[in-house]
Amino acid sequence: MAFKQLATALYIALSFSVAQAAITKRVACPDGKNTATNAACCALFAIRDDIQENLFDGGQCGEEVHESFRLTFHDAIGIGSNGGGGADGSIAVFEAIETAFHANNGVDEIIDEQKPFIARHNITPGDFIQFAGAVGVSNCPGAPRLDFFLGRPNPVAPAPDKTVPEPFDSVTSILARFKDAGNFSPEEVVALLGSHTIAAADHVDPTIPGTPFDSTPEVFDTQVFLEVQLRGTLFPGTAGNQGEVQSPLRGEIRLQSDHDLARDQRTACEWQSFVNNQAKLQRNFKAAFKKLSILGHDERRLIDCSEVIPEPPNVKVKPATFPAGLSNKDVEQACRATPFPTLPTDPGPSTSVAPVPPS
Repeated sequence: MAFKQLATALYIALSFSVAQAAITKRVACPDGKNTATNAACCALFAIRDDIQENLFDGGQCGEEVHESFRLTFHDAIGIGSNGGGGADGSIAVFEAIETAFHANNGVDEIIDEQKPFIARHNITPGDFIQFAGAVGVSNCPGAPRLDFFLGRPNPVAPAPDKTVPEPFDSVTSILARFKDAGNFSPEEVVALLGSHTIAAADHVDPTIPGTPFDSTPEVFDTQVFLEVQLRGTLFPGTAGNQGEVQSPLRGEIRLQSDHDLARDQRTACEWQSFVNNQAKLQRNFKAAFKKLSILGHDERRLIDCSEVIPEPPNVKVKPATFPAGLSNKDVEQACRATPFPTLPTDPGPSTSVAPVPPS
């Protein structure tokens, strides 16, 4: 009897495996080059190739990537407590309304760059914004391969104002906004701010456009989590704007919100935990970004087309180091539970960070 039960169980398991294999059988795409697990994903290959060549300068981790990735956040987080808005492309469809919101200052430039791509491909604005962001990040060494889901309908109304957090908002306000938008935990908020490792500011201080948030804006690494915890310096002839705290590195900008989150007891230990922990950054950022990218949608109604997103460059990312002339004594330690990691210091004179050049 036991043997018959075991044989039956094995037969059921084998049948299930065969059925699953049949379900996930790949289909040939009409382009004759690619295959996909779902035929609906086939159209994305041509869109991917188009934006890589004509939006991202042949696959560079440059300004258009930074701005496209910023747009994914500004579109998605614009969601009201009644479920309106979210990652639906409303920021592009209702551009005249949403780009007038103070928090969306400057996003009109990348929206206008993306509009011709949306016009020539059969894709909704919500899908395109999230797809372009995920493809763009894949050009950055050290980045995780992000998920992408297809099937967002066209937006029907603009997102509400005051739904995008700003650099001068308090930690309490920022955490509350993320919780209201999608029940994000403080840990998920910190993980999402890993995006600042490949970010630059044009409008926080318009006198210094293209100013990066860390010394390695072309690499998706943990350097931003280290440098935000260093004591700031006000350089001669400079003055901080609202939402800005001076960095110890000339040519680098620090957001007030990042500075505060790195020092607030609700988030300080999580912030510090990313310092020199590339694997955790990749893992946690990928999970938090997936949640952000489908805000306002039911994942079960979307199609997983993550396979179309390119694999990021297979390179070993340099471990976090203190910029030249700085060390552990320059850290403003905020986490009470764990000592700050001991890291080497780069050789040479004091570090000066170059602006991200416009494309």
